[in-house]
Amino acid sequence: QTGCYGNVNNIYTTGASCATGSPEGLSYCGVAASEKIAERDLYNMNKYKTIIKSAGAKKCVDPAVIAAIISREGKNCKNTSSFQEVMFSLAFLDRRDHTVVEAWDSEEHVLQGTGVLVSMIQGLFWCFLPGGISAYNAGRGNVQTYPNMDIGTTHNDYANDVVA
Repeated sequence: QTGCYGNVNNIYTTGASCATGSPEGLSYCGVAASEKIAERDLYNMNKYKTIIKSAGAKKCVDPAVIAAIISREGKNCKNTSSFQEVMFSLAFLDRRDHTVVEAWDSEEHVLQGTGVLVSMIQGLFWCFLPGGISAYNAGRGNVQTYPNMDIGTTHNDYANDVVA
């Protein structure tokens, strides 16, 4: 299923930076690194496949994008109480900015996170998927131009890795 905000298969991407691939034990970067990381996460993503597909259909977002964001955000998860108090679950919503709904692994929660992504995409006047993905990570004000949209995101490659 492609979403209302573009077909990820038609978006040019550089993939994961070496800063993203290295902690995963990869000696390479780019689309191949993104694909390898996604392959490793496939088992965990399949546990939530029904929820992700339903949220994608309801919010008109490609489920692959939702799964990739969940996978990428999970890489940032640190085992500290302060991090756990602020960030919450599959959609990794920041409690400082959002009132979190339902259980961490519920469809409602994934719908909430996907809704945040949609609002980020729609908030950009050129309304493009990669920019919305970057904004989901670093805030709408961070996205200045298409070529430089990932500057200021985690490892400066967030949207390129998610899209790959």
